[in-house]
Parts: sequence; C-alpha cells; structure tokens
Amino acid sequence: MSAIKENLEQIRNRIERAALRAGRDPQSVRLVAVSKKIAPPLIEEAMAWGQTLFGENYMQEAKEKISRLPAAARWHFIGHIQSKKAKDAATLFDLVHTVDRLKLARELDKHAGLAGRILPVLVQINVSGETQKEGVAPAGAEELLVAMGGLANLRVQGLMTMPPLLDDPEDVRPFFRTLRQLAEHFAAKGYFARSDGFELSMGMSGDFEVAIEEGATLVRVGTALFGPRL
Repeated sequence: MSAIKENLEQIRNRIERAALRAGRDPQSVRLVAVSKKIAPPLIEEAMAWGQTLFGENYMQEAKEKISRLPAAARWHFIGHIQSKKAKDAATLFDLVHTVDRLKLARELDKHAGLAGRILPVLVQINVSGETQKEGVAPAGAEELLVAMGGLANLRVQGLMTMPPLLDDPEDVRPFFRTLRQLAEHFAAKGYFARSDGFELSMGMSGDFEVAIEEGATLVRVGTALFGPRL
C-alpha cells in the first residue's frame, strides 16, 4: 500500500471517529489536503485514492499546479492574500478561506464580477489575538461581515481561524469553541449565505480531531497526509 493511500485511510478514519464522538454526521466534515510545496505527482496520487479537495497557500505555486493538474481537483486558497493577487484568487479557487479586511473583499468582489462568477469565501478571524497571525479581531468581525453583505459577487459561507501552535490539542479547544460560538451568533443574524448552516475551517494535522468535536466542517491537513515538507 502506498504511504499516501495509507495516510488518507487513517485520516478519514480519524475524521469519522471524531465526528461520531460529537454526534455528528461524518459526511459533514470535508478534508482539505494542504498541498503547498507538494509536487504535482503526489497530488495526483492522492487524487487516485479519492482525494479531490486541495488547499494552497502561495498564489504563484497554486497557479502553476492548477494549470497542470486534472480538472477534477477542487482548490481552496488558505493563505494570506495580497490585494494585488485578488484577481487570481477570485478566478482560480472554489473557496477562499482568508478574507480578513474590507479592501480585500472589495477586490475579490470586483474580479469575481468581471469573471462572471460568484465567489464563496470565509472570513478569517484571529481568535487568539496573536500579532503575527492574520485575521480580523473578533470585535471587528461583525462590522466586516455587514459590509461584505453588500458585495454582490461574494457569498460568505462561514469562518476560518488559525489558533496558536500548542503541543496539547486540548489546549487549542477553547479557540475552536470560540470560533463556533461566533459563527452561531453571526448565523443567527443572517450574515452567512446559507440559512441551514455555515462552514468552519479549523483544525490541522495536530489538532483536527478536537476541531471536529467543536464543529469544524473543513479540516486542513497536510503533514499527516504528505509527510514533512522540505
């Protein structure tokens, strides 16, 4: 058995068990295979074993991969976006996880409109308050969501966060819970495109099971699937 196939099976089993522990349908959680710095042949191998959703952090690298890989792949952008890269983000990706300021949202809206498409996005919230992390502060999130509600070519599907890197996943749980509670609050106010739920992008290789227990619908897993990056 290939390492990628074995890793995928293990990750899917862990996702299923975590969802069931939380009384959730495992199908409500999607695996975003983080493929930054991963060569296209390895991505194609993951596709051969049924993984079609990939997350990229760097725009130029992502553009090259998307042009080379099968159209069956679905691409999410999960890295920081400079406003000057908004055109690529708005035209290449199925979901952008990292909208954290109105200037970027307006640029994405403009370019999505020029491309004749509606772009699904998530608002990135810095729940930990770490100065080195991107994301809007929780206190400013509602103002941003209200403003984004007036952008015709964006559809806000939910929230995303990057919690602190801590050794014990249980220490990260409060940050995931905070994001879920914020999402529930904003959903009640009608800020998300779907009336029947919302997306929560949270959890990575070391803590995705705790994230699922706290409501994650998108988990971003790279190292546990592809191994350490060089």
